[in-house]
Amino acid sequence: MHMNPGDMAPPAAVSDDVPAPRVVLFDFDGVLLHGDAFYLFVRSRYERSWLRKLLVLPCLPWLLLQLPFSRRRTAHTLVHVALFGMGESRYRTQAQAFAVELVQHSRRFNRDALRQLRRHQQAGDRVIVVTGCEHALVGGILEQLGLGDVELLASRLRPTWAGMRTGFHNIGTNKLKALTGHGVTAWQLAYSDSLMDAPMLKPADEPVLVNGTPKLCMKMDAALGRVVGRVEWN
Repeated sequence: MHMNPGDMAPPAAVSDDVPAPRVVLFDFDGVLLHGDAFYLFVRSRYERSWLRKLLVLPCLPWLLLQLPFSRRRTAHTLVHVALFGMGESRYRTQAQAFAVELVQHSRRFNRDALRQLRRHQQAGDRVIVVTGCEHALVGGILEQLGLGDVELLASRLRPTWAGMRTGFHNIGTNKLKALTGHGVTAWQLAYSDSLMDAPMLKPADEPVLVNGTPKLCMKMDAALGRVVGRVEWN
């Protein structure tokens, strides 16, 4: 049977619509790491230098006076003394060395959380670590863990004549500013262990609280206005 080309139905259109990868956010301290990486770094600075212990002595009266009212100011003072006289290049070298040392103590890391992060990578999700930890330090740790390709939004120090000082602190609503500046306006999952991350968890389709106590779970539910997902990871 002869068919006129004009009688042939046009080929079905091939859709170019490819679903965008899911965006998945991970906090670092308390989620991927048991504890606070920058605190551990600063503590090691004091443990290894008697000079830094001496430098903090004149600050003790002021620190004791401030402690009941502002833990943040007290912490900033201790950080500034720990980094006194340290330039940006030297800081990066020290942070990298500490990252290598920290990863050697694998018990400090949450194996379940790391496995879950890698599952998201394998599924084609876009994984972003959004953390209050300092950028060079947490970047070095992720690299040592074999996760150097993970996108990272973190706190930043700034160089001054007296050494490295606190700059952009990526906590609370600042995490939303960092995400917006990174071009991320929506995310499907977000993992955190802290009530301070309520601003980051609230817009997520699936907010997940990691190792939350019953009291923290209740507070997070109230902050988000819905029941948050829960996981127990080791």
